[in-house]
Amino acid sequence: MLDITILREQPERVKAALASRNEPVDVVDQLLAADSTWRQVLTRLEELRAERNRVSKEIARIKDGAARQERIAAMRAVGEQIAALEEEARQAEAARDELLLTIPNIPHPSVPRGPDESANVVVREIGRPRKFDFEPLAHWELGPELGILDFERGVKLSGSRFYVLWGAGARLERALIEWMLSVHTREHGYTEVYLPTVVKEQCMWGAGQLPKFRDNIYHDVEDDLWLVGTAEIPLTNLHRDEILDADELPLRYVAHTLCFRREKMSAGRDVRGIKRGHQFDKVEMYQFTAPEASYDALEEMLEHALTICRRLEIPCRVKALCTGDLGFAAARTYDVEMWAPGCGEWLEVSSISNCEEFQSRRSNIRYRPAAGARPRFVHTLNGSGLALPRVVIAILENYQQADGTVVVPEVLRPWMGGLERIAGR
Repeated sequence: MLDITILREQPERVKAALASRNEPVDVVDQLLAADSTWRQVLTRLEELRAERNRVSKEIARIKDGAARQERIAAMRAVGEQIAALEEEARQAEAARDELLLTIPNIPHPSVPRGPDESANVVVREIGRPRKFDFEPLAHWELGPELGILDFERGVKLSGSRFYVLWGAGARLERALIEWMLSVHTREHGYTEVYLPTVVKEQCMWGAGQLPKFRDNIYHDVEDDLWLVGTAEIPLTNLHRDEILDADELPLRYVAHTLCFRREKMSAGRDVRGIKRGHQFDKVEMYQFTAPEASYDALEEMLEHALTICRRLEIPCRVKALCTGDLGFAAARTYDVEMWAPGCGEWLEVSSISNCEEFQSRRSNIRYRPAAGARPRFVHTLNGSGLALPRVVIAILENYQQADGTVVVPEVLRPWMGGLERIAGR
């Protein structure tokens, strides 16, 4: 959520930011109109309350009974005006705040300008795609032939965009999760957190998931709980309504969760394979930092994600997202993509974002820079470290052999019980 002061003092800046994101700009004028009404009503309220207090003191000094009753009756009418204005102020404030929650973050000045993903900028490439002496298979062919990926039973159990992993396929998924958590905790200084995968609605608002993504989130209406689409949501809310000590920062957390998305926003896209399912695993990195440290932390988290890619020895690249492709809460984002030769495309395996104070303002997460100092909002950063099953796709397609087997990346073999090659059930 943006600071209301920015909208009051720099409305044109906010409009320019919205335009760069392909968002309607008239919401700024609507919000400022509601804010103006709210402030005008508050001014009138303060005047009437001051008048009521003044007259109340006068009434106590009036000795004439009739005169006193006349003044009391007049103040009763003032009280009714105050009650009506209080309701008007409440409605104006609610209208303003509802609009405020729909406005995305302002892109950082370093973010490339552009209307959509076509304007994203490749800023780094690591490794070269493997040259095959045979036609590489896509994972949706390779996995079933190996007997480790089962689409039919996934559909039988749960419907479209679900699947079952068998044997070495299931073990590969688990090995990746355990290995990635180990790297981030032992080498990168993150604290592992085990989290619920359902949260209260206020957590969704705090992380910036509502109202923007309401149609893409699974919701249990009876208990009013929401299934998380990323561990970013509960991680953001771990310190909701808290004031942290400066010497605690940065806080680095990492968590593995099952994630759930309805994928309504991608209807008709990536219908083959396991690239875009309703249920998936993800290892998520998260940091709470002081404002002046957050962009260094962004670069640090990018390196942490790239460490995983490098050790898997899979070609990858880094994109700086343009304004038109930024996520709702993000001020700046890097995407990390792995090459999938069977699909013939780059797969996003991590999206690393600095949300600055956008989420912490919504969730009321602050820190005290020094003893006695006024609390400030922390900056929050999130990034996949990495997201499955796209890493599984990249491994299967990059490490496939002419005989149909798949070599297990060397770094994962200790986590796979020493298995060197996937050759089916």
